[in-house]
Amino acid sequence: MALFAPLVVPAASAQAASGSLTVTTLGRHGAKVATTVTVVNASSGERRTVKSGKRLSLPSGKYLAMADIYESATDGLGTDTIGAQVVTVSGAKSVTLDARKGKAVKVSLDTPADVTGPARISAQVCAASMDMPSAYSAGGWNDAGALYAIPNSSKLLQFAYMAQWSGTDSYVAVKRTTGIPAAPGGSFKRSQLATLRFSVHGGTQMGSQVDTALQAAPKVDDCTTDLYSEVRDDSAPYSTSVHVTPGTWQPRGDVVADNGDVVSGGFPATRTLKAGQSFTQSFGRAAWGPMHYLPTVWQKSVNFIPDALIGDPDVGVWGSDPTKETVVLSKGSTTVKKQTLTNWGSSDASFAARIHSAGTYRLTVDAHRYRPGITFPSGMLSSRVTLDWRFKADPAKSVVAPVFMTRFLPAGLDNRNRAKANSVTSVTVSAGRGSQGPDVRFTKSTVKSLKVWASSDGGRTWKSVSVTRSGSSWKAAVHNPASGAVALRSQVTDSAGGTSTETVYRAYAIG
Repeated sequence: MALFAPLVVPAASAQAASGSLTVTTLGRHGAKVATTVTVVNASSGERRTVKSGKRLSLPSGKYLAMADIYESATDGLGTDTIGAQVVTVSGAKSVTLDARKGKAVKVSLDTPADVTGPARISAQVCAASMDMPSAYSAGGWNDAGALYAIPNSSKLLQFAYMAQWSGTDSYVAVKRTTGIPAAPGGSFKRSQLATLRFSVHGGTQMGSQVDTALQAAPKVDDCTTDLYSEVRDDSAPYSTSVHVTPGTWQPRGDVVADNGDVVSGGFPATRTLKAGQSFTQSFGRAAWGPMHYLPTVWQKSVNFIPDALIGDPDVGVWGSDPTKETVVLSKGSTTVKKQTLTNWGSSDASFAARIHSAGTYRLTVDAHRYRPGITFPSGMLSSRVTLDWRFKADPAKSVVAPVFMTRFLPAGLDNRNRAKANSVTSVTVSAGRGSQGPDVRFTKSTVKSLKVWASSDGGRTWKSVSVTRSGSSWKAAVHNPASGAVALRSQVTDSAGGTSTETVYRAYAIG
């Protein structure tokens, strides 16, 4: 089955076409098979596609012609044969990729008893000399025994595959070679693998179905880059493990809503694992909140990007959910500007309010998750977040406001983000801030004090929570109610004399 490479089409060559290339593709029984051929200029990287058997006009030069010759079957997945030729074009040139010359990609694992089926293999051939070879590729996927590769020793080619065995756990092996070897494949041992555990919690996402996956992410892009393996597609919560060959891996998660749309998810930090090492990647832990963006003073305005306001801290800023928010800037009793915004369907929503004098300003943000066309799961957590920043600003000075965001990380919750009734939950609270870009000066600001409150009635009343310093963070002991959900509020007083108040409603549940 065909793999589709990322679309990378460099600017067309200014050199007039002085030759042509026709690539014929034959199946495993010798008959012509219609397929799409990827043709890459080995020098410039110009990439084109053409139907097999069709004449492609090209400037003279050296080219790589690559294809996956897929043949369907009445039962099963059919067969895939991946092949490539290095072709010097001068005048009219014709070449043939013959699947009969393909060798089976043979993989083996000292397989545990729960793995009963063949490995599923994704494989591709790539242009080795390109900065990102996998973008100049042709490939496919199939079960072991039905996927073949035509050997070619050229150093202008790379060949890579990912094999996955599925049982109680998954086992994933990735391998790359220069050229397409005469005997493609490999043998792997479980004792030489690393382990990546996926811990998917429920209750925080906009949908209950979570599809977790794994992609190869070598530190230097090669033909293995982004080879993809689905780990599990299931209703949250769940946990699962995948054992992988040592290297750098990109975990990912996609959240599917009630209408079948992928509505959220993202790419956590990549993980480099050695043989025998293990790492747990969490998705959906409580509590979600603001991830990155702080107010700035720039071009005589207070500016704020209302993005990444409700996001999974284990995934990062690019895994945040869309929101609709009301942003208000005031000075004393005067409202400078009030605006309602959303980043749903737009990547450039922003708030900018002109200021004319130095003084203490207050910027408030009231954000709700917002995604038209879907129904949020009943009782969804972290559905609303508010921010209340007070800071000094001068229209003549461009600077990142010396304010903070906090992160709440409750401990001891179950996999549905619930604490036991009438228990005490230890919540780690950390305060941070980051540079907002090269155009605005980022000055140092430190935390002078941090306070925490909790509410069990949706924010109508608040109770102070005892807080103790623990290294670079704080521990808050929250006394839980008998039922419902807990909202959390923090207030940071900073060294510049400002305050940062953050509230996460329905931070975690009781059950």
